[in-house]
Amino acid sequence: MSYQTYTTEAIVCGSYDRLTADRTYLLFTQTAGMVFATARSAREERSKQRYALQDFARVRVSLVKGKAGWRIGSVESLTNYYLSASDRKTRGTVVGAVQFLRRLVTGEEVNERVFNDVMLLLEHTAHISATSLDNVFDVFRLRTLAHLGYVAKHPSYQHYIEPDETWLRIDTTLPPAAQRAIEQGLSVSQL
Repeated sequence: MSYQTYTTEAIVCGSYDRLTADRTYLLFTQTAGMVFATARSAREERSKQRYALQDFARVRVSLVKGKAGWRIGSVESLTNYYLSASDRKTRGTVVGAVQFLRRLVTGEEVNERVFNDVMLLLEHTAHISATSLDNVFDVFRLRTLAHLGYVAKHPSYQHYIEPDETWLRIDTTLPPAAQRAIEQGLSVSQL
């Protein structure tokens, strides 16, 4: 019996140890959503996967769907956003973005807009000024909640949700209606 192999880009959102040398990873993938995947012998020193599959890393991974769940085949490390961050504020934004994803994105539902937004945010955090970083992160939260259906579009903040990259250049705080929409979206999500 052969299994289908899926090759996709992913962000490593967390991990936990299993058995003697195995490790299970929480991956937010471009084509499969949020999945738990197991890598055999990933904790051994001779393992090539252990260095690629670190938290906050962007990887190209081959996943195999089996009877017992997802398994990790080959892994290519692209970058680690946490390790490449230049200062504490940037590292905090990287951690906050991944924690926000872990909180809201569940299951194997593909959401390419959320994936693209988080990739844009993580790639550009090093180039965004420290004063604008909080504002950009708030817009990211608003966009993510809107893409997942927890925030309705409203004329006062609809231009933040529209599909373009200008939200990365926001240097002003969100309007109060957008702040309330974020709070209401988080409370409605019950997560």
